[in-house]
Amino acid sequence: MTTRRRTTRRALLAAAAALSTVVTAAVATSVTAQSAAAAPQPPADHVVLIALDGFDADYLELLEHVPTPNLDRLVRRGSLTTSTGVMTSITNPSWASVATGAWPERHLNTAYWFDPVANVARGQQRDLAVPTIAQAVRDQGGTVFSAQWFIVQNHGTAYGDPQGLYTQPGGDCSRRVDDAVAVLRGEPVNSGGRMVAADGLPELLAVYCDTLDALGHAGGDVHPDIPEALQMIDAQVGRIVQATQDAGIYGRTAFVLTGDHGMTTFDKGFADEALAAIADAGYQAQILGSGRSPAPGTDVAITVGGVANLHLVGDAAGDAQAVQRIRAALEALPQVRAVYDEADQAAMRMSPHHGELVVEPEPGWSFGATPAGPVGRHGASTELEVAFAIAGAGVRPGVAPTDPRHVDVAPTIAALLGIEPPAGTQGRVLTESVRVR
Repeated sequence: MTTRRRTTRRALLAAAAALSTVVTAAVATSVTAQSAAAAPQPPADHVVLIALDGFDADYLELLEHVPTPNLDRLVRRGSLTTSTGVMTSITNPSWASVATGAWPERHLNTAYWFDPVANVARGQQRDLAVPTIAQAVRDQGGTVFSAQWFIVQNHGTAYGDPQGLYTQPGGDCSRRVDDAVAVLRGEPVNSGGRMVAADGLPELLAVYCDTLDALGHAGGDVHPDIPEALQMIDAQVGRIVQATQDAGIYGRTAFVLTGDHGMTTFDKGFADEALAAIADAGYQAQILGSGRSPAPGTDVAITVGGVANLHLVGDAAGDAQAVQRIRAALEALPQVRAVYDEADQAAMRMSPHHGELVVEPEPGWSFGATPAGPVGRHGASTELEVAFAIAGAGVRPGVAPTDPRHVDVAPTIAALLGIEPPAGTQGRVLTESVRVR
């Protein structure tokens, strides 16, 4: 082959290789573009959770008479209904189920129980045995901000972490909304003593308000300041919505608003009658405050938080006959609505840390001292129902979910964001109300 022919052949081969590279790159680019176009877009890019402590379902009747224009406008893009909590209907176990999608039987957050290992009574705690929705968002590449929704502190958010930023500013609801608005503006907030900016606009933003709970405890579910508090909450909802509009994400944001427990009023206590009934059955009982240990000779350690947890200790520990005798004695009291043994508790998916017996008072009563005036109570099955709203991106307007529960919130938020739910989730996605792909 002549030199000229070899040169020509090399030139043709080089040109063919170059053309092949161009074609391959063009095909790859086309395939990538088609794949991106075919990839399903999540129903929402952001979810705002407004966590209202003590938002009793009965307050929905008040909303019919109290002007709440911001909430009304928001729920026209979704629905406002009621949801069911978990037993016991105490703040921390309840928010734990909202955050994890798990029943207390699995997340194990328990309130007002006796710890036999440490031999002390426990109050409320933040321990969780399974991940939260905040952790699920983080693990899948998203960011989170929590304005004092404490149940996710160190469970997906922390002080000073720009990808999972937590603030506990104190003050009232509006003060916490201040932080949420600042984050949506891209401004730094005080996180554990130093100013920290969130890493972009968070996929999940949670704001915690406890005004309703504080009023309920102070004066019961009919506290005269509750209508005014609902109007205040409405104003804060309006501020958050406006902040999403200013940030340019309103059209791609879903909103979830819910409570942890309801509230009832009591003005009578029957601690003396209950202790006497247990004594008549042949056993010595003692009501313990958090951190206290039972005195020598105590057979029944009692912790009270809406309901009463009865733990058999000392010589009575493990005595099935003692459980039955004490149960019968308490069920005979007119102030007692129900007594749940361990089988009953398991059927209600309660934490296994509760006592051999859980005593639920009749409405209007407490397994404690008589208060000076009417005050609020929660913890029993009569305080399970809360208000629940879901609206915005990915939500079907006017289609209320069917029998929503605390354990359905986390998986539904995950579905809205197009991510996998927390690993311990036992609830369901509210597909009847959410456009899930």
